[in-house]
Amino acid sequence: MKVYISADIEGITGTTTWSETELNAPDYQFFQKQMTREVEAAIDGAIAGGATEILLKDAHDSARNLDISYLPINCKVIRGWTYDPMCMVAGLDQSFDRAIFIGYHSKGGSERNPLAHTLCTHADVKINGEYASEFLINTYAAALHGVPVSFVSGDVGLTEEIHAVNENIVTFATKEGIGNATISVSPKLTLMETKRLVESSMKVPREHIQVPLPERFMVEIIYRDHTRAFRNSFYPNATFKPHNTVEFITDDFYEVLRILQFLT
Repeated sequence: MKVYISADIEGITGTTTWSETELNAPDYQFFQKQMTREVEAAIDGAIAGGATEILLKDAHDSARNLDISYLPINCKVIRGWTYDPMCMVAGLDQSFDRAIFIGYHSKGGSERNPLAHTLCTHADVKINGEYASEFLINTYAAALHGVPVSFVSGDVGLTEEIHAVNENIVTFATKEGIGNATISVSPKLTLMETKRLVESSMKVPREHIQVPLPERFMVEIIYRDHTRAFRNSFYPNATFKPHNTVEFITDDFYEVLRILQFLT
């Protein structure tokens, strides 16, 4: 079984403020280690569940967060950004049996995590009229290749969104956001449950967790700065919506990934 893992940090156990997520920031080191530990727990669970080959994407900020010292020999890792539209799931293709997302978080526009955002902090993203999370965008990206997402860890707001999308996707809630604070579970509990739940998720039939792609996508990128919105509205086939939004309509989700790559 071939498994893809994409790892972020804003949904890792305990992260609460941006200085805990930024490479070389004073508060970063513990959470870098915790991110690594949670990824390693997911890898252990995937292997226990039958994975024979794993591709891991470091998918936060610099994309150089994970300590890869102890990766098993059947795991490869992508560090840094490839700059192709698949972005946080770069390298994912139809050869994979399922995907796993670790440390994901609530969508931009949400109050459920003090670190909530979607792809950037200067804009929010809507797809078909609803605020979109990185989970949804990357799940649709995986669906382009017929790959289902079997397990996701992150904050409570995200796990509730996932269950609304597909209740068969296995999740683990690392924390709950309240205002500018978080209530987190024990980091040890996260490691134990991530391994256990990832292993069990390997047994969920693919057809039960496959999220279908909509037939049409209306994308709205809502900027904090209206001048950026006006400038970016000159992207091919995009339009400006007063006072701070770029709208783009397509029936090809790869084109959604492309515009998000260039305009967020």
